[in-house]
Amino acid sequence: MNSTLLLIPALGIIGLIAMAIKSAWVTKQDAGDAKMQELAGYIANGAMAFLKAEWRVLAYFAVIAAILLGWSGSLVEDSHPIIAVSFLLGAVLSAFAGYIGMKIATKANVRTTQAARTSLAHALKVSFTGGSVMGIGVAGLAVLGLGGLFIIFFNYFVPEGAAITGLEMKKAIEVLAGFSLGAESIALFARVGGGIYTKAADVGADLVGKVEAGIPEDDVRNPATIADNVGDNVGDVAGMGADLFGSYVATILATMVLGQEIDASSDKFGGLSPILLPMLIAGLGLIFSIVGTWFVRIKHETDSVQKALNIGNWSSIIMTAIASYFAVKHLLPETLVHRGVEFTSTDVFIAIIIGLIVGTLMSIITEYYTAMGKRPVLSIIKQSGTGHATNIIGGLSVGMESTVLPIFVLAGGIIGSYEFAGLYGVAIAAAGMMATTAMQLAIDAFGPIADNAGGIAEMSQLPEEVRHRTDNLDAVGNTTAATGKGFAIASAALTSLALFAAFVGISGISSIDIYKAPVLAGLFVGGMIPFIFSSLAIAAVGRAAMDMVNEVRRQFREIPGIMEYKAKPEYEKCVAISTKASIREMIAPGAIALIVPILVGFTFGPEVLGGLLAGVTVSGVLMGMFQSNAGGAWDNAKKSFEKGVEINGQTYYKKSEPHKASVTGDTVGDPFKDTSGPSMNILIKLTSIVALIIAPHISHKDHTAAKAEPVKPKMEVISDASVTIK
Repeated sequence: MNSTLLLIPALGIIGLIAMAIKSAWVTKQDAGDAKMQELAGYIANGAMAFLKAEWRVLAYFAVIAAILLGWSGSLVEDSHPIIAVSFLLGAVLSAFAGYIGMKIATKANVRTTQAARTSLAHALKVSFTGGSVMGIGVAGLAVLGLGGLFIIFFNYFVPEGAAITGLEMKKAIEVLAGFSLGAESIALFARVGGGIYTKAADVGADLVGKVEAGIPEDDVRNPATIADNVGDNVGDVAGMGADLFGSYVATILATMVLGQEIDASSDKFGGLSPILLPMLIAGLGLIFSIVGTWFVRIKHETDSVQKALNIGNWSSIIMTAIASYFAVKHLLPETLVHRGVEFTSTDVFIAIIIGLIVGTLMSIITEYYTAMGKRPVLSIIKQSGTGHATNIIGGLSVGMESTVLPIFVLAGGIIGSYEFAGLYGVAIAAAGMMATTAMQLAIDAFGPIADNAGGIAEMSQLPEEVRHRTDNLDAVGNTTAATGKGFAIASAALTSLALFAAFVGISGISSIDIYKAPVLAGLFVGGMIPFIFSSLAIAAVGRAAMDMVNEVRRQFREIPGIMEYKAKPEYEKCVAISTKASIREMIAPGAIALIVPILVGFTFGPEVLGGLLAGVTVSGVLMGMFQSNAGGAWDNAKKSFEKGVEINGQTYYKKSEPHKASVTGDTVGDPFKDTSGPSMNILIKLTSIVALIIAPHISHKDHTAAKAEPVKPKMEVISDASVTIK
């Protein structure tokens, strides 16, 4: 047992060593000429300035939240004040995961630009290696942090000989849940703040630069272009790194909570096997993701970048699936029972395979709806031919349609995994899906690096062939970013169901009865939360974008010589606008996810809170899919004009009227796909984790929901001649 316990953090350490090796390789690559390095320096400095400003605000939140958690942990026997330390560690590692990604991305972007001067193959190698640094680093930190903390809490709280299903282990995992709460809390603020930053800059740069001034994207004359490129790092890299770190931890934790309820005393690990399994699968997935990165390569200019990424992804999934079989058979006893459902170790393995299949299908479906050359994107291109309004209508239609197949896949995955291994099967399916997070994140993170590389190439006025190579990578990156978001939303749905089941168990309720009016009201309120959350995030982008548009227009108007390359724009003013707006505007959406479940739980009790969680989950999954896919499709419809598109027998290129319509669609889709859409998966899981944390505090109260149904008099016969009423 001890060797298996120690293996888990050891796998995390191996991942961090691999991350360091890859990071060193990227750093050694040629960073280009002085002008390229100067522009890359602006981007790196702007990204770091934002991160420091964000960290200052989040530090206050983390300390106050930790104090409150520590105090609350002393009030119930199911928790402990040390949960505050667990929370802070999760918050710090989540922020550090984002920092790792941003640091390597700001190094890899200019090196990818320089590599693109030689070949597409070398440019892919540099950009993907940069992305894999973040992917492997995030997964390595999660496996090390979760595995290491579990060992500490297990030895601290669980005395030798104590039952794994007892109060001591329940307390250890409840305290460990603080780690997940810290990770998800920081992830939400990082994702929303970064998303507001990047899209405010992007919208401002596009509307004034491309549409009004008619200059290319990322033109050095555009005052907002540095802020736009900084945004790629703080939103799509740092925010995404914190996001996936939190998602990864929440998925593993949810499975551990349910695994603690299983009596597996017949195993070789003192009954710990159902708890250890999700952590071990995560560690194995990390190792095989590292192996999978070796297969991502091309040789010729005409080779498919998407195909190379798919080969790496498939290889890591297949190897993880094979390894999972041996892990399951090694750890679990032959037969297990969870909440009255009996299943075998083979059933658990099948549930893991179902999770991997669901994740794969979600990626394939998302790719179909967002990739260039496929029917959905082509339909938006066609509708761009008749103007801006029809382009918007087409994108909205594609986004809504794109929810149908994924929901059927999710529903099938939930039913299938439950049929094989009950609620534990649903949770372990989510853990299986997230096992290859390192590879998924590497594929996702390479996109923003390629996007930055194209921006540096444009600003440095490098030859057209260089921009052609970076555009090739960037177009694929848009699709992989969309598939990554689809993957994250799918994992959120399965993980939230597992967290929901864990909440029900800890809060002491047997079911959620929507026939009760307060519970139904909670369901409706929960369904509304993703809408108001999205409204706040999108409105924040709109307000910041207006400030950006006015600033860019002012500089074009008041600084003579910008358009003739005789004067340098005031980039730092645009960077400051995005930084201040994102820090200011991220508070309200984040507060909703944290405060609402606490208010509902303590006011109305666990059953109404359960209704709220159900509403948030269903509504949030649909909103996340719709917004992410619509935004991705709009983006690639716009990019299709760079090579030329045919509409009703006529070919159109950049600067044409249909292209201008596609730019409008992309501008509308920007906050959809990079601010509110990807935040949905964090919102879903964070509300569930908050509910799980407060469950011990609200589990034994007399609640409104319980009073909703009056107690009927019960008659008991005492003798043949008389009755009494109780």
